[in-house]
Amino acid sequence: MKKLLFFFILMPILLWSQSNFEKGEKLFHAKKYDEAQIVFEEILKAKPLDIKTLNYLGEIAAHQKSWVKGAAYFKKLKELKPTEADYFFKYGGCLAMRAVEVNKIKAFTMVDDMKEAFERAIVLNPKHVQARWALIEIYLQLPGILGGSELRAISYSNELAQFSPVDGYLSRGRIEEYFKRYTLAEKNYIKANEIGKSKVTFQKLYNLYLNKLKDPKKAQELKRKFEA
Repeated sequence: MKKLLFFFILMPILLWSQSNFEKGEKLFHAKKYDEAQIVFEEILKAKPLDIKTLNYLGEIAAHQKSWVKGAAYFKKLKELKPTEADYFFKYGGCLAMRAVEVNKIKAFTMVDDMKEAFERAIVLNPKHVQARWALIEIYLQLPGILGGSELRAISYSNELAQFSPVDGYLSRGRIEEYFKRYTLAEKNYIKANEIGKSKVTFQKLYNLYLNKLKDPKKAQELKRKFEA
């Protein structure tokens, strides 16, 4: 009898939670992030360790550029689900975006946590593309005295090439472009565009022609072919 009574007490709470979660999801997918946040925060009060709710709140914080809050949600998620690569990546991503907003000294103190998060994502998912891209940017932009390394950036680019040739060429092009070796960047972006034939690969090559090589003729010819 007590078990039956408990069931009837608990059932309305479960139904409320489920219906509100679906409401929060609809608001999120409609990009009504402020409204979705209110709904998910109420759910979290009743279910503070709910993985899906925490993830939605983390995503909402990221959309709102609330990087500190987003990092807190994804830090909790990676503790609750330590085998899920994306939670480590998203945590590192929030830290990286926050680092852009603060002064350089503060940003440098965050680098080790960023690298650790991205490297862990790769351990958990050896084909994690975004984590390698993130590490390439870190090693490119850090001063050498603080751990910046072109060789480390190239090593992650080479890893990308093993399972995603487009990302391999794009990332190598990015490295060459960063060091103003524009002719080498062009060669890599051309190869990426030949394989990918996507808006992303087109845009990288187009921007290089237009803004770095200062060759509007090549840029327009590329655009004409892409839009044909």
